[in-house]
Amino acid sequence: MSIIKIKDFLDGEFDYILDARSPKEFKESHIPGSRNFYVLNNEEHAYIGDMYVNNSKFLAKKEGVCFMLENISKQLKNFDAPPGSRILVYCARGGKRSTALYTILSQLDYRVCKLEGGYKAFRKWVVEYLQSFPHKKFAVLRGNSGCGKSELLNYLSPSLDLEKLANHYGSLFGSRGAQPSQKQFENEIAMFLYKTNPEKTIFIEAESSKIGKLIVPKLLHKRMQESLQIEITADMEDRIKRIIEYYGDIDSKEFTENLEKIKPFISKKIYEELRINFKNGNLEKVAEILLTEYYDKKYKKKKADFIVKNDNIESSVKKIYSIIRR
Repeated sequence: MSIIKIKDFLDGEFDYILDARSPKEFKESHIPGSRNFYVLNNEEHAYIGDMYVNNSKFLAKKEGVCFMLENISKQLKNFDAPPGSRILVYCARGGKRSTALYTILSQLDYRVCKLEGGYKAFRKWVVEYLQSFPHKKFAVLRGNSGCGKSELLNYLSPSLDLEKLANHYGSLFGSRGAQPSQKQFENEIAMFLYKTNPEKTIFIEAESSKIGKLIVPKLLHKRMQESLQIEITADMEDRIKRIIEYYGDIDSKEFTENLEKIKPFISKKIYEELRINFKNGNLEKVAEILLTEYYDKKYKKKKADFIVKNDNIESSVKKIYSIIRR
């Protein structure tokens, strides 16, 4: 059996990374880039675990094998990896589930490896790496809401878009739907950093220590505070357009709930103006009021090393690259 350690996996190249754990475990968190190829589904995993502890270890293993063979058979029919593909398999601790999947796949014309220690070993590496990663060169894009910082990150490389990974715009009105787990957020950040040359400047948007419900790793947040600060500015008209583009599809229920959250920070008059304008569909006015009466007042301006007015994306990107070269 070809078993590899975490370091060999991180430095290696694989066509497919297969997670043999249950769909529930996979959804909670997994190795970035992997796909779920469960050998026990959620119910079977709980059932076999209970039988193993409270009934008979032998019967649990026997019934578990039956489930595994059936599940692997079903998924293998739709597994379209070409012959010669390099495949990594892992489970929770590198035990029976990944071994079962490895055993069957290795009978085909695949180059299969199993991850030593499984997902538990990977998570141990993530936690340790995020406490000591070598990257110190960051260019932090600061600025008021709607200045196009996230948009600029799409054109700058290498860039670490924390809001995209967190599935949240980083404000009370910033929810994009369900956020990933804290573990998955950390997994994605760690893998990005590991794959990025520490000598390169990484572009990143200024964030508080939390994005929605997720916490930015402490060392990363510290390095961001210590790094080059670039203030991004934009005309109010452009900012309003971006705010509508980002938040324009918010429904009435979500808007009302978020409005209640900011109620302590705005006057009664502003609260009513926001409520009435949203009800009347006047989103431009809603965006303008939110920017001038809430977001701009909440923004804690920090001394910037450079200022770039973002009135044209291509021009702004060139200016930012020029700053880095200097």
